[in-house]
Amino acid sequence: MENEYLISYAKKAMGNAYSPYSGFSVGAALLTTEGEVFTGCNVENASFGATICAERCAVMKAVSEGYTSFKKIAIVSSGDDLTYPCGICRQFLSEFMEDGIVVVQDKTGNIKEYSLNELIPFAFNLVKDFDDE
Repeated sequence: MENEYLISYAKKAMGNAYSPYSGFSVGAALLTTEGEVFTGCNVENASFGATICAERCAVMKAVSEGYTSFKKIAIVSSGDDLTYPCGICRQFLSEFMEDGIVVVQDKTGNIKEYSLNELIPFAFNLVKDFDDE
């Protein structure tokens, strides 16, 4: 039930996407460990490098409101297939939800769930990397 709930929020957020260059809209819904939900959408920019993905948009909104521990994120897109977080977003998410869950849904309603560790098994972690020395 929780996955469907988050997906419904992600779909609503996808409706706010600003994607005039790719035409590819993405929505995300992020669940904090406290039970709050923050949404995000992709916001493209003509310089491309300044584009913000939906996942990072949701995380930034949550962090700006004082939340830094996340349990789960749901991602949907205007594409036909499952849309997974890009590499930058996987690394970004690993900062806040090392043991978190990523939920994705395709256009036909097929839902898949992964641990973030499955999607980025060797995430860079500055604190752990220095602690190991």
